[in-house]
Amino acid sequence: MTDELPVLRGPSVTLRRARPSDVDARFALGRDAGITELYGLDPDALRRFDRDTAEAWVRRLSEHPCAWIIEHDGSLIGEVRLDRIDRTDRRASLAIGIADPALLGKGLGTEAARLALAHAFETLGLHRISVRVLARNGRAIRSYEKCGFRIEGRERESVFFRGEWEDDVMMGLLDREFVRA
Repeated sequence: MTDELPVLRGPSVTLRRARPSDVDARFALGRDAGITELYGLDPDALRRFDRDTAEAWVRRLSEHPCAWIIEHDGSLIGEVRLDRIDRTDRRASLAIGIADPALLGKGLGTEAARLALAHAFETLGLHRISVRVLARNGRAIRSYEKCGFRIEGRERESVFFRGEWEDDVMMGLLDREFVRA
């Protein structure tokens, strides 16, 4: 991997490297309880989302070897990352999040995922990308399926959320299965 992460542009979103000036925009977005719950986290158990939290978020993305800010109409709306890149086995995992609840369900996450996946397969030469998602997060599962991901299994009772066990769905995508649009 090179230190230079390319800017990736689609019809509605742009993926770019995080920069210090993103702190204010990320802080303004805050942390939506409904979105946080879809990650399997209890928003009441998390520390308050303050400026330090926004700075840490931006710093983590800026130091990550393959993480982008998702922009829509010139505004920061979320992040997408390729984690645990393994050059030997040519695999990685995908993580994506739209932080603005008003922008969920508009195809922006799917478009951002497709841009990152195209980079993974066409530029990095990866063969397989995996993702795990809470079984109740149907919107995310449908988005991943639009990109070509297939459900490969279910990890039963893998998340303890508000006193109850929930399942994770394991999904995988091979380079030859990728659906660009």
